[in-house]
This record gives sequence, structure tokens and C-alpha cells, in this order.
Amino acid sequence: MKLYITLMFAGLTLISCDKKREIWTSEQANEWYAKQPWLVGANYIPSTAINQLEMWQAESFDPKRIHQELGWAENIGMNTMRVYLHDLLHKQDAKGFYKRMNIFLGIAEKHHIKILFVLFDSCWNPFPVLGKQKPPRPFAHNSGWVQSPGREALEDSAQYARLEKYVRETISEFKNDERILGWDLWNEPDNMTGQAFGAVETKDKVKLIFPLLKKIFIWARESNPSQPLTSGLWIGDWSDPKKMLPMHKMQIEQSDVISFHNYDKPKDLLKVIKQLQRYRKPLLCTEYMARTNGSTFEGFLPIGQKYKIAMFNWGLVDGKTQTKYDWYSWINKYDSEPKVWFHDVFRNNGVPYNKTETDLIKKLTSEVNNK
Repeated sequence: MKLYITLMFAGLTLISCDKKREIWTSEQANEWYAKQPWLVGANYIPSTAINQLEMWQAESFDPKRIHQELGWAENIGMNTMRVYLHDLLHKQDAKGFYKRMNIFLGIAEKHHIKILFVLFDSCWNPFPVLGKQKPPRPFAHNSGWVQSPGREALEDSAQYARLEKYVRETISEFKNDERILGWDLWNEPDNMTGQAFGAVETKDKVKLIFPLLKKIFIWARESNPSQPLTSGLWIGDWSDPKKMLPMHKMQIEQSDVISFHNYDKPKDLLKVIKQLQRYRKPLLCTEYMARTNGSTFEGFLPIGQKYKIAMFNWGLVDGKTQTKYDWYSWINKYDSEPKVWFHDVFRNNGVPYNKTETDLIKKLTSEVNNK
């Protein structure tokens, strides 16, 4: 606790305390979580945007479409969305960026949806460029998605002051905003992007990100947000702290609430829930649902409901990200829509891809949230 003493001309002494924001204890985290409904939603980007830059830049920001699509989500009982930001948007025009974030949050609030914002991301193209984005590569999953920070910024420590400014200013701007569920500081920090961009990745990427992410947690906490901070685990063995990678141990230790991804089968989801329960903090499954992998609404949502795990599937509306195609569409070529969609819930016109799924989501969320 820092103590500040100010001497006034009248001889009065004013004492004020500025309490440093600490990592939440399990009691604090569970107290916050007890106030939330069962959180069910999606990783959201409007169908008109190919990536984070196109979603948020002034010339392509699409409030009308966002309002329509979040309305479809609300109608099936979804009450939260996980949404990606980008450091270059802050560099380009922080004031305008925050204005559009406020517009977005206002739309979400009208649909009774809270937002989990993601600040950084290690997935897909490591060379983000502002301005007009390229059109989608035909039949390819997430062909235009970009990393934040990009390879150039990650490899240049001189740019870390700019990244710090982005973190501090963005969280400070919205630190008491009740429309925001929380802050996911870095998505899959140790993801090397596999077949799509692995050949052009920073070779020592994880070595660079590990200390940077530790600093980002500090910057974020020093912004004193009322909302929880997290960074999600996505792959690896979490059964024993002694077996866990340093990155994953650090993510858990620094997070107020624990988030993770699971695109495997229901038994695997249940296994990792049991493993992570030892930390006695709320659990958020911030990515799941890959139909051909065995990760489905039918298999996962009842488990999430039983254990009150926040559930965010990947993808809401089929659009420019083309995530109805699987991860391997970069290698296994498609020439038409896949028989079984990989991700996404709605077609571009709002019709469910599979009405049985949307009926299930609506049924389960109404059972819990109307109590």
C-alpha cells in the first residue's frame, strides 16, 4: 500500500491511500463469479470482417451488422462474447478506437451481453498491416487473421513502451465499465501457428513472449481494473504443476480467473476441468467447439452447465474468417462448403447451421439463467 501525505497551507494534513491491485485470491475470484449468470457465448467477429483490424478500423467498423448478429446470439440465450482487439489500432488512433469500443459495448449491452476483451494474440499471420485488408483466401480457415503484436514489434524491444501504453491506457479507459466481463491479456502465447505461418514465425517467440507477458500482467494490474485478468492455457499437460511448462504455470499464477481452451472430446474437457479445479478459482473455457474433432455443443455444454464453467465456442456467424472450414484447409484443399462445419453457429442470413444445436443452447441457458 502506498501512502501519500499532502501538506495544505491551512496547516491541515490530508492522507490518502492508493492500494495496489493484487492478483485476486480464490475467495475474491469466486465472490465475483458468484454474481455472474452461467456464462455462455462465442468468440465473436462480425461476418463482414476478416480480422481484428477490419472489425475495428473506422472505415470498416459495422455497428448495424454487429447489432443484428448479437441479436441472433441473444435470441438463443448467449450472454457473453470474447472479442479481440489489436495494438496497432491503439497506435493508429487511440481516441477513435475507444469511441468505437464504446459503441460496440453499447450495442452488446442492449442485447444483455458482456464482453471479454483479448489484448494480444499469437495466432496466424505474424505480419499485421493497417488499412484495407486483403480478401479471404478461398476455402481457407482464418486466412486473414493477424497476430498482435506482429513479429516486427515482438522482436523489437524498443516498441515495448508502445505496447505498455496500449495496455495501460486501454484498461484504464474501461477499468470500471460494467459492460466488460474481463480482460484476456494474451491468447495462446506459445502458439507457433503450425502449417499456416510456422515457416515465417519468430524462432524464439516463446522466449520473447514469456517475460513480456509477465510485464503485461503487471501493467494491467497497475491500471487497477475492477474486472478480472486472465490468459488462457491451450495445449499441454496440466495434471501436475511439476510437469507444466513455465509459460502455463505463469499464466495460472498471474490470472485472477483461470481460462483454457479445449477442442477435443467431452472426456478430455472433463479431465482438464478436474485438473484445474485444484486452483479453486472460476474456470472459463474460452475456446471450444470443433465439430469434426468431437468438440460439440451437445457434448460440451452439459458439462459446462454441471460445473458452471463459462463456455465460449469459436465463431458465431459464417463470414470472411471462413472458420466453417477446418484448421487443415490450408493443406487439404476444399472447393465447396464442407458437409460438416468446423466452427460457427449461424449462416450469414441468421439461419442456424444446425437448429438442433441452437435449440439446445437456448434450452440449457434458459434452465440456468431464469432460476
